[in-house]
Amino acid sequence: MASSGSASVGADEAWIQGTLARLGHSRFRAGFSLSAKDRAYARAKGKDTINRHAHEMLAKRVGPAHPFKDGKQTPYRGHPVFTAQHATATCCRGCIERWHHIPRGRALTDAEVDALARLVMAWIERDLVNHPA
Repeated sequence: MASSGSASVGADEAWIQGTLARLGHSRFRAGFSLSAKDRAYARAKGKDTINRHAHEMLAKRVGPAHPFKDGKQTPYRGHPVFTAQHATATCCRGCIERWHHIPRGRALTDAEVDALARLVMAWIERDLVNHPA
């Protein structure tokens, strides 16, 4: 993912699908799935609310140049976005740098937060399709 800051940075469907496929080759990343409780929560709240949560959590937890407790700030469970962040390597600045090529030490742009949130949402939506209610 380029980090130029333009509004379309990596947020297109081809980038999302390619990134999900690449993440799928990692045994660690591919091992995540939502719990039944998180699936029920996501379905009850709806896509718009979960998308808002994704944007808020990414901006607050990994958006700053030097996030508080970087590398330990994202729980593994408790909200669908948390699980999706680990599955999509958007859980800390180290993973974001390694997988998405956005350097540490500077705040994420709004376009980068949006692109990463779209990736998180695509992963959540895929999990919900793969595990129907």
